[in-house]
Amino acid sequence: MLDIDLHCHSNVSDGVLTPAQLINRAAQRGVVVLALTDHDDVAGLDEARSAALEKNITFINGVEISVSWRGRTIHILGLNIDPEYQPLFDGLLAIRTGRIQRAQNIAAELEKAGIAGSLEGAYAYVGERGLIGRTHFARFLVEKGYAKDMKSVFKKYLVKGKPGYTSHEWAALSEAIAWIIGSGGRAVIAHPARYNLGKNVLNDLLDEFSALGGSAIEVISASHTPQQMEIFAAHARNRGLLASCGSDFHGPGESFYDLGRLPELPTGCVPVWHDWNAFQNN
Repeated sequence: MLDIDLHCHSNVSDGVLTPAQLINRAAQRGVVVLALTDHDDVAGLDEARSAALEKNITFINGVEISVSWRGRTIHILGLNIDPEYQPLFDGLLAIRTGRIQRAQNIAAELEKAGIAGSLEGAYAYVGERGLIGRTHFARFLVEKGYAKDMKSVFKKYLVKGKPGYTSHEWAALSEAIAWIIGSGGRAVIAHPARYNLGKNVLNDLLDEFSALGGSAIEVISASHTPQQMEIFAAHARNRGLLASCGSDFHGPGESFYDLGRLPELPTGCVPVWHDWNAFQNN
C-alpha cells in the first residue's frame, strides 16, 4: 500500500473534516505525504500545513480546478503550487463566484422535479468559506431520503440527463494549466475514468493537455477499477506523462478509498513526485 496521497478534500470545499482533522486522520492511517486539493480554493492549506508539521507528515500544496472542455467538466489538480500566485488566486476566486449561480440553477432544477428547499438544505452542509458544490446537494438529498447513499444520489439526480443537472462554464483548460505552471506547480488530470470520454476523445484531451504543458495523469484513484488503472498507466508510459495517485477522500463512509489505503503505482510509471525535494527523505 502507498503511504502517499495526493488528492483529498477538507470542509473548505466539499469534504467533511477540517484541514487539521484530515491531517490527523491521515497520520493515524500511516500517510507520510499528503496533498490537500480542495475544489477551487486554497484557504485550507495553511491550517493543514501546520497540522502536518506536528504529525511529521510531508505536506504538498494542492488544488482541484474545475475546467470546461468541449462541453464537459474536467478536473485538473495543481500539485506543489504557490497558493499566493496572483493569477491562480484570482482565477479560483472567479470560479467560486460562479459556483453560487450554479447552485441556484441546481436548486431550480430540483424544484421542477418536486424537491423543495434544496438550496437551503445544501448550504447547511457548506463550510465557513461558503463554497458550494454538488456534493452538498447530494448530502441534502440523502438526508431527505431521495437516495440511499452518495454514489446513488449522484447517478439519480446530479449528472447530465437527470433532474438537478445544470450545465456551467468553468475555467478553460489552457487557463487552469497556465495558473498551475505559473505558480510553480504541476498539472495533473484528475480521475480520468470518471469522464467517460471514449478512446478518441480521451486521446484528444491528452494531446491538448500535454501540448498546453500538463505533465501528469492520476493513475490511482477511487474512481478507477484495477483494469482502468492499468489503462491509464499505459497512457502515462506511452505519452511520457508522470503518474499520480489519490484517494479523492471526502469523509468517512463517503469514499471508496480511505486515506493511506492506495495500491501501488503500476510498474514502469514515473511518479509525479520523482524530482520533488520534499520527497527526498520519504
